Amino acid sequence: IPMALLRKINQVLLFLLIVTLCGILYKKVHKGTMVKAEADDDAETAEDVEEEIPVVICAAAGRMGATMAAINSIYSNTDANIVFYVVGLRNTLTRIRKWIEHSKLREINFKIVEFNPVVLKGKIRPDSSRPELLQPLNFVRFYLPLLIHQHEKVIYLDDDVIVQGDIQELYDTTLALGHAAAFSDDCDLPSAQDIDRLVGLQNTYMGYLDYRKKTIKDLGISPSTCSFNPGVIVANMTEWKHQRITKQLEKWMQKNVEENLYSSSLGGGVATSPMLIVFHGKYSTINPLWHIRHLGWNPDARYSEHFLQEAKLLHWNGRHKPWDFPSVHNDLWESWFVPDPAGIFKLNHNS
Repeated sequence: IPMALLRKINQVLLFLLIVTLCGILYKKVHKGTMVKAEADDDAETAEDVEEEIPVVICAAAGRMGATMAAINSIYSNTDANIVFYVVGLRNTLTRIRKWIEHSKLREINFKIVEFNPVVLKGKIRPDSSRPELLQPLNFVRFYLPLLIHQHEKVIYLDDDVIVQGDIQELYDTTLALGHAAAFSDDCDLPSAQDIDRLVGLQNTYMGYLDYRKKTIKDLGISPSTCSFNPGVIVANMTEWKHQRITKQLEKWMQKNVEENLYSSSLGGGVATSPMLIVFHGKYSTINPLWHIRHLGWNPDARYSEHFLQEAKLLHWNGRHKPWDFPSVHNDLWESWFVPDPAGIFKLNHNS
């Protein structure tokens, strides 16, 4: 083969080699960019999930209007990205969806979660003094990680609340290292003159646990320890699972069935007492303005208008609910009421 031709072939081969190398290099760089772009997308997605604020609230058959008013107040007072987990028993799920989708709440981001009361079998002692407190949904707060999966931090609220502040503030509550939850202390109550009107109010462990029982005495918790109210909870799901909080709460429900450990004098003790034991000395605190409570305690006890305006969250715990008669400060509650599209839930203010 003449030298000139060989040189020509070599040049062509070299050219092809360079083209191939360039092609491989381009592919590599392009793929790297794609992977980076996808990674960026993933990072954005992770951030989006992080920014979602999960709020868990129950919707019980006879008082669904309470849940809807609470949701309306939360949604109307924030720009945060809220996802509502509305928890109900199987026979109410369709009604919950209809109420949301056929009212002003249709804009909200929500998921309906069924709670199966079979998990409570053998764990609840029948108590006739306030049967409404034995409703299965009262114990939903014990099972948060089983109902909510993709969130690290969760807010749980009782249905008889109204939120006047931006829920983002409550969500930003700092939980100390190793704490699975934050609650509002019962000693962080409003001024003394307001407390005087709340006669018979319990704010220590003695009101919830029966200190005559050995099992309770053996806990070594002073009866004068300040209690907390689990109607507003900011919870860390990782810690909750790590500490097996649900299992611990179930253990103390079971023990109560066997030994009747909780003070019968107190209405709210059914769900509160096990939490007081399990979380003793191991919880963070919520800003007191984020849980102004006892509005349902006594229909003659009114808070000052100024104080109520300052409050970020109002809770009508007690027998006197704001959709019923007699009750106090129901005008504040009623301003958030969402009428029932099915016409079943009605306000009762002039019985």
